[in-house]
Amino acid sequence: MSQLELDIKNLIIDALGLEDMSANDIDSQQALFGDGLGLDSVDALELGLAIQKRYGIKLDAESKDTREHFANVAKLAAFINSHQTA
Repeated sequence: MSQLELDIKNLIIDALGLEDMSANDIDSQQALFGDGLGLDSVDALELGLAIQKRYGIKLDAESKDTREHFANVAKLAAFINSHQTA
């Protein structure tokens, strides 16, 4: 697990108030929504805002690409990394 993935997992836990979870409980390939971690649309909004604030990345909630980037922690880390190195 990369440091960025660990940071994202902790951000998910902090931003969504998942006190009963640790970063080790979230698999980087596990789906964040639906049958995976079980996040919903309200969680997506809160997580998106937290990511924008932490990493300074603009997100378009209507974009199909954004939904793909939020599929799991690994894809989210790749998306953030690509914006930080761009």
